[in-house]
Amino acid sequence: MKIGLKAGERLFINGAVIRAEKKTNIELLNDAVFLLEAHVLQPEEATTPLRQLYFILQTMIIDPASAGAVQDMFHLVLGSIKSAFSTREILVRLDEVEVLARDARWFEAMKVVRALYPIEASVMLAEKSQRTPPARPAERSVERPGGRPVERMADRERFHYGPQLAAI
Repeated sequence: MKIGLKAGERLFINGAVIRAEKKTNIELLNDAVFLLEAHVLQPEEATTPLRQLYFILQTMIIDPASAGAVQDMFHLVLGSIKSAFSTREILVRLDEVEVLARDARWFEAMKVVRALYPIEASVMLAEKSQRTPPARPAERSVERPGGRPVERMADRERFHYGPQLAAI
């Protein structure tokens, strides 16, 4: 397999980080687990359930020494995600991801997860539109003894509406 790298671009191969000084091509002559820098998801970008799963898979590629411990987290998060989604296509593809991860084919599992992002976005958008918050009640003020008003927050300002993400 040939991989093209731009100057300064990094490549993660079997846990090692390689940085190209100038534009170059690398040919892998045997099986290796690799990840291009362009496919690396930063922790702050793992903002949805599927992106969190992708981040966990990516961690197994970047740091194979911790893959055993990270796999436990992967299965925990995968189970949580499967119970949160009811979309058949997502559930079928997540079963595929589970098989790929079990066989240590993490990059292929990442590709499947990444392909699900648009479906996840449409599901979350549809869910959000179904859960529109109730009409905002008028804010009321109550007078304290002495005539000074006390402002009360409307319910909408006290509670957060919308999907919540699991913390990893």
